[in-house]
Amino acid sequence: MTDAGGGRRTRLREFQTKLVERMQAAASGVASQSSQLGVMIGQTRWLLNLQEAGEIVSVGQVTEVPLTQEWFLGLTNIRGNLVSVIDLARFCGMAPTTVDKESRIVAFAPALSFNSGLLVSRVMGLRNVAEMTLQADEQDREKTPWAARQYIDRESQVWTELDLSLIVQDPQFLHVGI
Repeated sequence: MTDAGGGRRTRLREFQTKLVERMQAAASGVASQSSQLGVMIGQTRWLLNLQEAGEIVSVGQVTEVPLTQEWFLGLTNIRGNLVSVIDLARFCGMAPTTVDKESRIVAFAPALSFNSGLLVSRVMGLRNVAEMTLQADEQDREKTPWAARQYIDRESQVWTELDLSLIVQDPQFLHVGI
């Protein structure tokens, strides 16, 4: 009986220690760097910084805006705010993202001061990049600095880190009119 109680106390101490470590990491910003939101955009896997990604909503009505690029899907209302919806797959020259029951719009965080959201095929949950392997820099950083880092996870899936703070500065991304 004493042995079982001692085992519980040990597990409790281990749990408390890990909890304190997580809280300290979160306070220092380490956790936000290693955990990122994994999403599918088209058929590709992307990682979004949790501090740059805002609300995640189901795809509702998107009102088209005439004379805009094909990747600019239009405007939607998220909690009383008009948000532009971008199909990043199409923006990158891939096939358009199909809207189905798993599709979502990931709004940009208010800190970016950019009322926009990305159409994603599926939200894959949190991914820990500390458990992934950073790929050698094969992409042209000058062409797409907002998608310059790629990782490979344990299942050999390739994930591209999307820096929303840099994409909102890209002149091509900002030029939605035709």
